[in-house]
Amino acid sequence: MKATIERATLLRSLAHVQSVVERRNTIPILSNVLIDASAEGGIRLMATDLDLQIVETIEAAVDQPGATTVSAHTLFDIVRKLPEGSQVQLSAAEGKMAINAGRARFSLQTLPRDDFPIIAEGELPTKFELPAATLRQIIDKTRFAISTEETRYYLNGIFFHVSDDAQPVLKAAATDGHRLARVTVQRPEGAEGMPDVIVPRKCVAELRKLLEEVDGTVSVSLSGTKVRFDLGAAILTSKLIDGTFPDYSRVIPTGNDKLLKLDPKSFMEGVDRVSTIASEKTRAVKMALDRDKITLSVTSPENGTASEEVPGHYAAQAFEIGFNARYLMDILHQIDGDLVEVHLADAAAPTLIRENDNAPALYVLMPMRV
Repeated sequence: MKATIERATLLRSLAHVQSVVERRNTIPILSNVLIDASAEGGIRLMATDLDLQIVETIEAAVDQPGATTVSAHTLFDIVRKLPEGSQVQLSAAEGKMAINAGRARFSLQTLPRDDFPIIAEGELPTKFELPAATLRQIIDKTRFAISTEETRYYLNGIFFHVSDDAQPVLKAAATDGHRLARVTVQRPEGAEGMPDVIVPRKCVAELRKLLEEVDGTVSVSLSGTKVRFDLGAAILTSKLIDGTFPDYSRVIPTGNDKLLKLDPKSFMEGVDRVSTIASEKTRAVKMALDRDKITLSVTSPENGTASEEVPGHYAAQAFEIGFNARYLMDILHQIDGDLVEVHLADAAAPTLIRENDNAPALYVLMPMRV
């Protein structure tokens, strides 16, 4: 194999594929990236961790077609340190790959391409397209709520499902048991009858990185066990989480009659300020609500006390409620408008947070005892 590629093109593509590769691997070939130069010109880069696979095609001048595998992180580090604007020449033969650019010369060990594992996709019967901007919005507004608890593995991803509400919709939800985020978008053509799927956290993170460079639409193909995102130059394939996502709609409150309206930015800044002295473990902030008067306070046995009044509109009866400051700020961070509605019931009931009735995203936050 012999090919020449512009450094910037190779670096951008390697940045995508090497992040799929785990730093520690018991199977040596999983540390490698597959580089496949075709006779038609162009190079295919491929990496996998056996659950997630990325394939990216880039332009290159191919002198001699062929394929090999080489350490993904090492190659990425080499290309990153090469001079800007340089042409990188890759040539592989007899278990070695030579990397030449300008005056720099490298030689790396390779492993045969035949040993490289490829995820068998099987049949992916559901196919639809989503605008890249919509997919970005879905991920950005839900992924902060994905659970990191390995014991509840079925919460370690974003749950996608279709439903027929007033009109056909596609819903995406994530929860860690303390907070819930859900985004509702119009159901794309072809998604009717799709199975309920849980897309794993790592796939979500890699997909979000790739979406940075996509303006058009993304083709989504899925079955009950696999999903594939076709982003043009890159194709991301992932196994789905084999588990049942809980019926989250049961925790979305419908009868919260106390309505608080405030500016999310000044509210978040107030929460951030008073939580400076909150203990690392609980991060609890208390919210005292009175007619058009909202007082945030924190009491910490180690550090002292803090309080701040924030402006807001509240006309219901006075009461106090406590929240985890970080969880509350994570949600407020997702609100784009200059008004947020907080629907409350009492100090122990789940609280509903959203921009307004028509906003695609809604959030549920469990209170804390303070």
